[in-house]
Amino acid sequence: MPQAKLIDGHALAATIRAKTANDVAQLRREHSITPGLAVVLVGDNQASQVYVRNKITKVTQAGMHSFQHILDASVSEHDVVQLVSRLNDDPLINGILVQLPLPPHIDPAAVTAKIQPEKDVDGFHVINVGKLSVGRDGMVPCTPMGCMALLKNHLDNFSGFRALIVGRSNIVGKPLSVLLLRENCTVTIAHSRTRNLSDECRQADILVVAVGQPRLIKGDWIKEGATVIDVGVNRIEAEAGRSKLVGDVDFDSALNRAGAITPVPGGVGPMTVACLLRNTLEATLAQSNIKLSGSS
Repeated sequence: MPQAKLIDGHALAATIRAKTANDVAQLRREHSITPGLAVVLVGDNQASQVYVRNKITKVTQAGMHSFQHILDASVSEHDVVQLVSRLNDDPLINGILVQLPLPPHIDPAAVTAKIQPEKDVDGFHVINVGKLSVGRDGMVPCTPMGCMALLKNHLDNFSGFRALIVGRSNIVGKPLSVLLLRENCTVTIAHSRTRNLSDECRQADILVVAVGQPRLIKGDWIKEGATVIDVGVNRIEAEAGRSKLVGDVDFDSALNRAGAITPVPGGVGPMTVACLLRNTLEATLAQSNIKLSGSS
C-alpha cells in the first residue's frame, strides 16, 4: 500500500489568512472599520508566550489591530475579570482571547463567562457552546473549525462516514463531534475509560486524536485508507539531548495504513490561528451588521 497523503495545514491556513486579509482590506475601504483583537496572557508559561506572539504576528499581517495585555502570574481572578469587562466595553475591540492555561488560582470558566458572547472568538462561552449544539450561528472554537476545514479540503463528501474522536475536551472533542454530526457522520467519542480503543479506531473512516499523549495511536490501530487528523502537540526528548514535537498518533507507522494524515507540526496548528483570524473578522461583521460583497 502506498504511503498516506500528507494533509498540509500550512498551505490551507495561508489561503484562509489571505482571504481574511483581503476581506479586512475591503471592510476598511468600504466601511472604515478595522477589526481589533485583544489577547490576554497571564503568567510566564513559555509555550503560551510563543503561541501569543504567533497569533499577534498573524493578526497584524492580516491588517487587524492587535491589543496585547500581559499580566503577572500573581494577578487576582477579580483583576482579570475586570480587564475583560473593560475590553467588552471598548468599541475598538471586536474579539477577546484569554490565553489558556491560566494560573491555578484563576477559574477559566469564570473568566470566559465574563466575555461578551459576540466577542468570544475562541467560542468557549456557554452561549456559543449552546448555539453550536442546536445549529444556530455563533462563534465556533478555532481548533475544531480548523479540523473541519482540513477534512473538507481533502474529502469531497464524507456524509455517512464513521468518525471517531479520541478525546472529550470542551475545546476540541465535544464541539468537533457536533460539527461532524452536521456533516451526517456517525460519530463516536472515545476517552480514557473506553474499552478496546484499538478496535474502535479500526472502524473509523475519519480518526481525530486530541488527548495529549505522544504516539498513543499505533499504525495498526488505523483502518486502511482512513483520514487521520492529529491534534496532539507533544514535546519529547530526542537524540543528543534535544527535543522534538510529535503528535498523538505514531506518525511513521500510520503512514503505511492511513489514506491521508496531518503531520505534527504543520497540520492542525496553523489552522487554529487562521480560524482565529476568521472568527475575529466574522465577529466584527456581525457587531456592525455588515455583509461584505463577494464574501463566502
